[in-house]
Amino acid sequence: MELIVVSGLSGAGKSVALRQLEDLGYYCIDNLPLEMLGPIAKRALRIAEQRFSRIALGIDARDSRDAIRGLPQYMDRLRSRGLSARVLFLTADEETLLKRFAETRRRHPLSGSDRPLLEAVKAERELLEPIGAYADEVIDTSRMNLHELRERIRLSARGSEAGMLIAIESFGYKNGVPDGVDFVFDVRCLPNPHWKEQLRAHSGQDREVIDWLSEHDSVGTMIDDISGFLERWLPSFARQNRPYVSIGIGCTGGQHRSVYVAECVARRLKAVYPELQLRHKELSA
Repeated sequence: MELIVVSGLSGAGKSVALRQLEDLGYYCIDNLPLEMLGPIAKRALRIAEQRFSRIALGIDARDSRDAIRGLPQYMDRLRSRGLSARVLFLTADEETLLKRFAETRRRHPLSGSDRPLLEAVKAERELLEPIGAYADEVIDTSRMNLHELRERIRLSARGSEAGMLIAIESFGYKNGVPDGVDFVFDVRCLPNPHWKEQLRAHSGQDREVIDWLSEHDSVGTMIDDISGFLERWLPSFARQNRPYVSIGIGCTGGQHRSVYVAECVARRLKAVYPELQLRHKELSA
């Protein structure tokens, strides 16, 4: 039996994730009190019906604070019984969450006459922090559309049956490091095309920038070092049954160096991890 607990901030895409898991054959239950997690899992194991072989449970901020803090203990007990169980946590930045609530006109579960929306979002983030810190995978949906999120969930769900999945994301430090990345590589020490006026408007995917960066030995050395580190250590994570590993590669603006290096590293890893995901955070903003 396989169990996925889906949690996260309101507006970050939990319902989309559960619907996608349902489409993939999971038996989904939303807004489940955490106290029911153990009994439901034990019953599913006992009756051994095929429809309960893959279960996804939605947990949100409406649960009690004590129950949320106790999630790691719940999950550890289930795993000790031989259950394949993991936690998926969805998050997003405050600006994105506020915009989504304004567009849908939904009421935040923690908002009320004495608590405006922004305070509710902050309170929920603090309340769910123990789950986010414990989660096996954290997905930041701030810059994802519906189709990108569904694809991310599909790949994540397949991790248990198709081998470890790798996600590489380039980003700009000026906009912050993406949440939930397992490895972060800083390439700001490399020569910067931004200072070449004829290259500034291009990205690391464009031939002009590619040719310029490839002429610098330090860029090739950085790509070799990052790729070599990952080629050496990712198999160790795979042997621990990790379903997903995320890698961030950052430069100052996220337009040139990080994009080019991420593209090169992804090409080298794709031979071993064919469903590798590559995303350029600042180019898709």
